[in-house]
Amino acid sequence: MNEVTKETWSETIAEGVTLVDVWGPSCQPCIAMMPDVEKLADERTADMKVVKLEAPKNRRLCMEYKIMGLPAFLLFRDGEEVDRLTSGDVTAGELRKWVDGHLAQLSSRGGE
Repeated sequence: MNEVTKETWSETIAEGVTLVDVWGPSCQPCIAMMPDVEKLADERTADMKVVKLEAPKNRRLCMEYKIMGLPAFLLFRDGEEVDRLTSGDVTAGELRKWVDGHLAQLSSRGGE
């Protein structure tokens, strides 16, 4: 899974579906979710990109996107934010269900 920065942000989310895992090194729920996010990324390589954004190193981006708590998962399609999941208590199962639901919805829209 690639780490995205302010320098690579626009290019990274510009095309296709991208899930951004916004995390912090002192965020225990973020650390706990990492293996599940990496597994999801491995399983969904054909459907989407999954990238990590380290919040403390990218404060301006976090402010621009109004990220108020960690972990936060932002889903983009062709550079536009589709949805976000920001509950600090999110489980791997909830994240997977959320992603699967959005991917099904986005693929049914086709090239809209």
